[in-house]
Amino acid sequence: MAVTFDLFGTLVDAEYPEDPGKAVADKLREYGIDVPDDWDVAYREVHIDAPDGAEVPLPAHVAATLRSRGVETPNNAARRAVVAAFDPEVTTRPGAVEAVEAARDAGPVGILSNCSVPELVARTLIRSDLDWREFDAITSSVACGWRKPHPEAFEAVARNLDVDPSALVHVGDDPASDGGVEDVGGTFVTLETTTLEEFASDLRDGRYSCP
Repeated sequence: MAVTFDLFGTLVDAEYPEDPGKAVADKLREYGIDVPDDWDVAYREVHIDAPDGAEVPLPAHVAATLRSRGVETPNNAARRAVVAAFDPEVTTRPGAVEAVEAARDAGPVGILSNCSVPELVARTLIRSDLDWREFDAITSSVACGWRKPHPEAFEAVARNLDVDPSALVHVGDDPASDGGVEDVGGTFVTLETTTLEEFASDLRDGRYSCP
């Protein structure tokens, strides 16, 4: 058995920009990029044709958005602007530290997070009360290329933990995405009905085991 956790909304709460497109545009201007007048419209358009379930890194989307309006982004400005725009205040959710500690006692433990912003998962963990060294694998959609609930996302974290996907017990707050673990034979624990404290107690009581 291996336990994986969703990050945002499960282990931590993070404050994002109310208007991500505007936040990115403001940073682009700071880096000397001429943001097009119709940025709000362009930002919401699809510029990269990706397979269903695939993650499009936000810097790639931003660069493609600018190119669609004839604007280039030298010196990796798109990535720098995106990373700078998403600089959240982080709050560790109640029971998160206890749940991770209980998971470590049970077997391999990892994070599987939908996140299109490079570096954001790592920076979030550093700002939380969690110790990133407690995780055997930290897998984000921007790194593995697939978003939950696509099976490839769960298969990626399973590979990183060196277990079969059916051995995953995945904890998350969003059944629509995190519940996808059941499609690879794993077990979904939803925070809609189970608190992190209750999950930690259940782990210690041996209520989860590898099929």
